[in-house]
This record gives sequence, structure tokens and C-alpha cells, in this order.
Amino acid sequence: MLAIGWAVIGLVLCVTVIGIPLGIQAFKMAGLTLTPFGKTVVYGGGVGSVLANIVWFALAGVWMALGYVVAGLLNCVTIVGIPFGIQSFKMAKLALWPFGSQIYAAN
Repeated sequence: MLAIGWAVIGLVLCVTVIGIPLGIQAFKMAGLTLTPFGKTVVYGGGVGSVLANIVWFALAGVWMALGYVVAGLLNCVTIVGIPFGIQSFKMAKLALWPFGSQIYAAN
């Protein structure tokens, strides 16, 4: 459900030229939502990333991060769901601050 939300936000943002960088981040989040295991997120970036992250935080980041936190809490109710809950919490952090972050396959 969250991946669909990211994809819809990405499509809406890509309608305008100004929103394309934000839309690309949304598509990145949609893909990572579908396959979060075995991935490592490295945070970085410069001043441009910080400014873009502030805009992102205000437009979509807070709401999407709350969705991941709720999903993580619901997953952690059962022992089988704990690994999925941990991945949801990882995604919540990335949902707040996606610009300048790189996603790598864990070795």
C-alpha cells in the first residue's frame, strides 16, 4: 500500500518540470518499499540536498514516514513480523530525508 502511495506521489510530482526531482525520489522510495531487505542506505549530500529535503519534508515526508511507523508497529506485534517492522522503521527515516541518500545492496 505504501509503495502505491509513493508511486502516486511520484506521478503527481512529475507532471511539472519543477516537481521531477521530487518525483524521482518518490519512485526510489516506491522501489525500495517493495524490496527493502539486503539494502543499505547511506546518507550524504550538500546544501542543495538539504534545501530539497526541507521542501520534501513539508510536502510528503512527514505523512509517508508516519505511514511507515504505523506499518512497523503493526508488523512488530508478532514475532514473525519483527524483521518487516525493522525494515519499515528504516524506511521511515529515509522517507523524512531522501535527497542525498544512496541505496546500496548490502554485501
